[in-house]
Parts: sequence; structure tokens; C-alpha cells
Amino acid sequence: MTTKSLLVFVLIAISSVCYGQSNFDKYFESKTLRIDYMMGGDANSQTIFLKELKEEPNWGGSKINLIDQFGYGTFRFKLFDVESGELIYSKGFNSLFQEWQSTTEAKELKRAFYQVNVMPYPKKTVRFVLESRNWDDSMEKIWEYTIDPTNYFIGKEKPRSVSFTKIMGDGDPAESVDIAFIAEGYTADEMEKFRADAKRVAGYLLDVPPFNRYADRFNIYALEAVSEDSGTDIPGENIYKNTAVNTTFYTFDVDRYLTTFDIKSLHDISANVPYDQIFVLINTDKYGGGGFYNYYSSCSADNALSYEVSSHEFGHGFAGLGDEYYSSEVAYEDFYNLEIEPWEPNITTLVDFDRKWKSMLDDAIPIPTPRTPEFVDSLGVFEGGGYMAKGIYSPMQDCKMKSNKMKHFCPVCEKAVEKVILFHIGK
Repeated sequence: MTTKSLLVFVLIAISSVCYGQSNFDKYFESKTLRIDYMMGGDANSQTIFLKELKEEPNWGGSKINLIDQFGYGTFRFKLFDVESGELIYSKGFNSLFQEWQSTTEAKELKRAFYQVNVMPYPKKTVRFVLESRNWDDSMEKIWEYTIDPTNYFIGKEKPRSVSFTKIMGDGDPAESVDIAFIAEGYTADEMEKFRADAKRVAGYLLDVPPFNRYADRFNIYALEAVSEDSGTDIPGENIYKNTAVNTTFYTFDVDRYLTTFDIKSLHDISANVPYDQIFVLINTDKYGGGGFYNYYSSCSADNALSYEVSSHEFGHGFAGLGDEYYSSEVAYEDFYNLEIEPWEPNITTLVDFDRKWKSMLDDAIPIPTPRTPEFVDSLGVFEGGGYMAKGIYSPMQDCKMKSNKMKHFCPVCEKAVEKVILFHIGK
């Protein structure tokens, strides 16, 4: 690159940063607006019920990258300035409700799931628009609500008081990835263990490329939510515990699926710190976890495979990576439409492969690529992924998103994760 070209590149980068910061200062204050609602329905319907709005003291997100660039998530919310009509903030996300909709139970029963979205606090009246992804991949508006930030019904209570320790990082929250580790199933006498567990598991995450290359841009908080009982619920074994955020194995009757439906408590606790991501660390040695894009990630603290599981689930929660396995037990039916390209960056139906990892392939790699020893270490297009043995393809024969045998992500997943890191730190 010539000196002149480098100067132009630097000026463009500076201009972009200044524009993003200018937009933030124009439209937002450096604190959080939180909107809580219920998402209810069945396999074929969904309805939104507003619960409450809250003002919270911290904002952990970027002040430069305010508009979603990825198009990930089964849901998305948008914030429009009412006066100008300008889109000023947007974010994609997943939820347990969307997963439940693909279960057998959802064909016979209506249920409601708690949901929280957070955004920088607007200075002027905004229009909140919630969208849902249809089976044909189109995004449909399912709810909207006009929010006046001066409305005295927006709660301003102090967050639920929870002691916390910043165990890693000293960066500006607006230029860092901020993770709130929540203690789950730790009694008051076990908080020293929790702090050690959180530091260890955060170390697991940051040991995996590309996280290791950006470890200095992560702020890690350990939030000491106290549980009455130690451990977590295991309904299949008739074990029930009184815990801080009500986690349970056997989610959707899958024994290893370790989640919580108590999204309200997760955000009540996390509000004590600036956060981008929530990670629920559960005081058990039983294998399990879960991860949902821009929702939360969770895993067992003391299982022999916690190193592998923690970054697999964070791959879902942080970067929107899809599962690449196709032979394990799941609760879902017809999870993907094989006639469209899935939004997850690491799986494809080949309907629109040009926008996936096609440019990363060697010219000699056949598409699809056979699962044979010849291509065992090759980046390719291997049939099987997204819980389906046929019709969906993944980048390698094995990857951290497929099995616990792999310590690292494949090149496609690694590249996708890096893009999200750069978005969060304002690059």
C-alpha cells in the first residue's frame, strides 16, 4: 500500500468512527433502555405482551456500530427516531420460544416465554419494532411500540444488588466485549469457588482462536448471585434446587440441555455491570449447557468437557454459529427450510452458497465434498449439519460446533467469530 493509499484508508476509518460516535451522541445517552415482554403462542402463532420498561445505569455496547450488519437471528428489533424516521439501532437475536415452536408440544399447546431486549437509552421519542423470521426467510413485523424516554412509567429503580468482581480486563466497555458471568447454584459459602470457576471458564473461552488474539479486548465480570441450594434441577432424576436463576437440565426433555427460562432474573442481575453477553455458569459436574444468539450462553462449571462445551455454547450465543452435528438427540422437528439459505454463517443448503464460505475453498475441492479420509482435514462442503443428515452442509468433517473432539473452531467458524468481535470493539 502506498503512503497516499494508507493515508486515505486512515482518514476513512477515522471518519467512520467519528460518524458512529456522532450518531450515538445525537440520539442516545450512555445508559440502557430495557424493554421486557412476553412472547407467547404455539407452533403456528406468536403474540407479544408488554411487561415493563426500565432505565438501567450502564451501557456496555459499541457507540460506533449501532446497526446490525450480520442479519443473524430468528428475531430482530429495530429502533427508529420518530422525528426523522431514521433507523438508529438494530439487533438480531434468538430465544427459547423460537426453539420451543419447533417441538411436538408446540403443536398441541400454547406457552409464553419472558423476553428482554436492551438498547442505548434514547434522548428523544423512538419507535421500537420487533420482527420475526418467516419460514421463507423474510422478516415480518410482529409488534411495535412507541417509547417516550421521558415517560415516568419507565422504571428507574436501582438494579437488584449483587456483588461482583471484575476478574479480567480494563478496557472501555464501548470498545470491548463485556461478559457478565452469573453464578448459578452457588450458595453464599461457595462464592470463592464461583470466582475461581468463572476465571477458569473465561480462560477456556479466551484460549480458543480467534478469542485468544483479542483477549485484551474482553472485560469479564463475575456476578455473585446467591442460591439457596447448591447445584441445579435435574427433573429426570427427581432433583430440584432453589437457585438464583432457576436453571434446569432436561429442557424440552433433552437430558443434556441445561438452560433457564428466567430471562428476567438474568437481566436484573447483569444490570449491575456494563454487558454485551450473559454467561450463566452452573455449579454442577453433570454434562450440559445451552447457547442462544444475543440471548445468553450457559454451561456446567465442573464437567470434564467444560473447556469444549463453554466455547461451543458461546459460539452460539456470541457469534450466531449453528450446530454442525446431525445424529444427536434433539427436540426439534423440521428446524430448517431446505429451500432457503440458513442465516447461520457456518451451515448451508447450497441455495445461495456464494454468500457463505465458497470464496475460502480451494479450487480443487468438490462441492459437495465427500466425507472420506482424503478430505478429513480439508475445508469443504460436507453433507450433514443443523440436526439434519441430508440437505444441509458444513465446512469440515469435524469442528467445535460439531463435536467435543475438536478443541478449536474450523476456519469458517473462526472467521465468523472474528467478524463479531470486531463489530463489538468498534472496528
